[in-house]
Amino acid sequence: MTFKVDLNCDMGESFGVYKLGRDEEILDYASSANIACGFHAGDPATMRKTVRLALEKDVAIGAHPGFQDLPGFGRRNLQLSAQEIYDIVVYQIGALSAFVNAEGGILQHVKAHGALYNMAARDAVYAGAIAEAVYDVNPALILYGLAGSELVTAGNEIGLRTASEVFSDRTYQKDGSLTPRSDANALITDSSEAIARVVRMVKEGKVLTVGGTDTEMKADTVCIHGDGVNALSFAEQISKSLAEAGVKTVKVSDII
Repeated sequence: MTFKVDLNCDMGESFGVYKLGRDEEILDYASSANIACGFHAGDPATMRKTVRLALEKDVAIGAHPGFQDLPGFGRRNLQLSAQEIYDIVVYQIGALSAFVNAEGGILQHVKAHGALYNMAARDAVYAGAIAEAVYDVNPALILYGLAGSELVTAGNEIGLRTASEVFSDRTYQKDGSLTPRSDANALITDSSEAIARVVRMVKEGKVLTVGGTDTEMKADTVCIHGDGVNALSFAEQISKSLAEAGVKTVKVSDII
């Protein structure tokens, strides 16, 4: 049996004179790039440069819309109406799409960022607003969402192709949700443990939760964060380890 998975990474998060992440190097290992659209991070010049880099390395491009929250990096929960969510998502997809079109590329997917992503994972109203925005902009776009979440459900219901996402560096609760970052055991810092968990999620469809029990976990795409201290070495390790385990890294459009 052939196993396939997409490796996606959040990118384009530099802003003005502030540089964040090692996008150019990590693009050698990712198959999909989620590019910040200027609300939680990024700016026009960074968007253009990151789009160009991704196209040069044949990495699929996705819009990464978030809350308009530069100081909080889009990780603070904002209470917006469904209409407001719809509007900010359409706006940000449109901004990145313009750069992709200008560079002669094609936008593959949309993945919400940070608090917007996490709120939509459990809130059907937020999820529905995001799914509707993506569908109205381009129904051919793929919507990324936390495996088993409201966001995946909303995307499927409206007629979008959806990609179930898992995280390499996060622990899970028994209901399949991510452990909140505020908890001491939210992050996995041991790269070997993180990679072993990813391989199991891809090949067995299961993950060990913080409570010590297994829960089912569909893994179309794996998120590898690009802003950590060891982000580049981890991207290289996980890419190599997946190949050794018989898992082929491909664009998500080749999976779903």
